[in-house]
Amino acid sequence: MVFSSILFLFRFLPIFLLCYFLVPGRMKNLMLFLGSLLFYAWGEPVYVVLMLFSTVSDYIHGRLIGTRRGTRAAKWLLVSSLVINLLLLGFFKYADFLIQSLNLLAGTSFPTFNLGLPIGISFYTFQTMSYTIDVYRGEAKVQKNLLDFGVFVTMFPQLIAGPIVKYREVEERLHDRRPDILAISYGAKRFVTGLAKKVLLANNIGLLWSVIKGLDYGEMSVLTAWIGVGAFALQIYFDFSGYSDMAIGLGAVMGFVFPENFNYPYISKSVTEFWRRWHISLSSWFREYVYIPLGGNRKGMRRQMVNIFIVWMLTGIWHGAGWNFVLWGVWFAFFLILEKLFLGRLLSGLPQIFGHVYCLAVVLISWVIFELESTGAIGGYLSAMFGVGGHPLWDRQALYLGRENLVLLFVGIFAATPLLAKLAKGLRRSREGYAMASYELLEKVIPAALLLLSIAYVVDASYNPFLYFRF
Repeated sequence: MVFSSILFLFRFLPIFLLCYFLVPGRMKNLMLFLGSLLFYAWGEPVYVVLMLFSTVSDYIHGRLIGTRRGTRAAKWLLVSSLVINLLLLGFFKYADFLIQSLNLLAGTSFPTFNLGLPIGISFYTFQTMSYTIDVYRGEAKVQKNLLDFGVFVTMFPQLIAGPIVKYREVEERLHDRRPDILAISYGAKRFVTGLAKKVLLANNIGLLWSVIKGLDYGEMSVLTAWIGVGAFALQIYFDFSGYSDMAIGLGAVMGFVFPENFNYPYISKSVTEFWRRWHISLSSWFREYVYIPLGGNRKGMRRQMVNIFIVWMLTGIWHGAGWNFVLWGVWFAFFLILEKLFLGRLLSGLPQIFGHVYCLAVVLISWVIFELESTGAIGGYLSAMFGVGGHPLWDRQALYLGRENLVLLFVGIFAATPLLAKLAKGLRRSREGYAMASYELLEKVIPAALLLLSIAYVVDASYNPFLYFRF
């Protein structure tokens, strides 16, 4: 069940919210827990058992670690928790990939398991691991109520695609949250904004990418290749950030405050800045639980380079079971290391436009690696992008695709910048009466218009993928 579906918008969500706000405060966690299990089980009833096992396992480990904090036993309990989580994630997400790789390299023919990937396992596994680690460190209190802990793990707004929430970020709200009309209003607007990003921008721009992705890369013009990768860059941004907006909005409606996950990443002037703006909750998770424990930047430049490489190998592998994801992680590690060594200082001394162009080029090439699974397809598409092998700069097909999608691409590029937010902020802070009146009117009219347009699209459209379901 995806947020941008008729089933969710017109059946599950209204019924759930009605029940959620009708039950007394002490029962809201039970309602949220049951609703989350139903949401998850709708598509994968078998894997609910896996999620419940993970919940109970980390709840028990957290209780035991809390009673033995500071002892050798607590350390081994933490290791036990991490091993169980990583084995579950590794088996369901990477077992077939490892078997296929072994068969390819060694010429063996071991059968694969052909198991479906449990939706959201990468996200809720990282959440539960952060809980036991924080309890061991003394940075989070032990949760003694199994239901409250179950709500933290299974909470459906951010279960499928994040943002990754640390236990200490929602601990107080698990125990005490009350209906707040301002938070509900904000949450509803944030949800509508995310829904519009997903169905009006990501889906339509994704149609353009699906057309170009299906072309013969050997005969593709340079302009067509760049239009295609630009379309995918906008699609994955609006798809993922839109889903994060919907999750944050639903959380606010129910009294939670989830961390921000995106901050206009395509305006970045370096790869380092890009990863401070893209999938912020994942970057901060790896920084806090992998990079810093490895030594971070405290043990010399050589060790720091190794730490960056390890983190980005893991980041690539986290995104999927495929060699293209490993290559994608190495690609970013290479540029992040260069920026630490000298490139960052060089870029800071140049006009900002150079940083923007450099960062966009690195990111756009990375999306080709990320999206195309085979090395042959990656190489063929990159050859088309850079005209290697006699590709024409443009052709009739490129001009047609550009002309037919010009408005859509322009709107997408504009919406991926903070210009609209700055305009709204200026109107809100203006002392001019007409400006304030305009802001108040637009604040009501725009969400309503976006909701109507989004519903019209959802009811009529057949193309409604969600890219991060496979991660």
